[in-house]
Amino acid sequence: MLTEEPVLPPRGSLRARTAAAVSSVTLRQISAVLPPEQPWGLWLSRQIVARIMDTFGPSLAGASAHTVDTHTSDGRRLRGEWVYGAGVDRHTDSVIYFVHGSGYALCSPRTHRRLTAWLSTLTGLPVFSVDYRLAPRHRFPTASDDVRTGWDWLTGDNGLAPEHTVIAGDSAGGHLAVDLLLQPEIPHPAALVLLSPVLDLTFELARTRERLRRDPAIRSRDAARLIGLYCTGTDSAHPRLKLDVAAGRALPPTLVQAGGAEMLAADAIALADAIRAAGGDCDLEVWPDQVHVFQALPRLTPEAAPAMRRISAFVADALRHNDIDLAAG
Repeated sequence: MLTEEPVLPPRGSLRARTAAAVSSVTLRQISAVLPPEQPWGLWLSRQIVARIMDTFGPSLAGASAHTVDTHTSDGRRLRGEWVYGAGVDRHTDSVIYFVHGSGYALCSPRTHRRLTAWLSTLTGLPVFSVDYRLAPRHRFPTASDDVRTGWDWLTGDNGLAPEHTVIAGDSAGGHLAVDLLLQPEIPHPAALVLLSPVLDLTFELARTRERLRRDPAIRSRDAARLIGLYCTGTDSAHPRLKLDVAAGRALPPTLVQAGGAEMLAADAIALADAIRAAGGDCDLEVWPDQVHVFQALPRLTPEAAPAMRRISAFVADALRHNDIDLAAG
């Protein structure tokens, strides 16, 4: 847990508010007319998101990535990439396991490489970004299974101690990370970091938030259509989709960040409350006027940098406290 409370501004910067306003009349309108059920609509959505992440993401200067395509000792295939920020030691006992967002259908470690490289640079840790299979070709529970395979590979085949590992995820990746850690047999990491996490795949929470403030990037109905590509054929009340965090096992120390302009701020708030109800510790930060996963867009919003520094401090603090606890027996 962070020892200092964040000093969040009462309003977002002019750049951030301008970006949200422009997004409302561009990206929100585009996402409303692109049909994710059609191959051309899904392809175009993927191109738009990738271009946004590359154009407004942080620099890749000094960073490197190494592709992984292997099998676990029990034969499960794993794909992903190791990402190393500038000057980061590749041989370390501590790593970050990153689960990218995507609406379960759009993104990859490549689209998020600028974000994971920045995370690696700030924390000084290697980041392994799992390349889980996407909908509509691969539906529930494929992504969850792939995320489990990545964790088993890191902590089993690679021999990394869970207590020296941090799991991070954004958007749908946050949902996948929480789902993983709610499984009773999964050893917990030192900490969990969630950026604009999805909790409610029915988007009921988001719709309630949307009545108060319109999300500048996408309507709740359009987001639900996208995620529906993954959930088709499965009851939305399935416990691996509708996560009952409050009734589950206590999660490791968690930092949740969301943007105040996004509809998923409602999910972030509900998730933080549920983590605490289950006996876990959770720091919640809702950054005023920020868009979905604003941390990935420092060329668009200046608040991305201080938010990422908060994440770096949280990771360092969690690993340090875990080492103290282990030393104390």
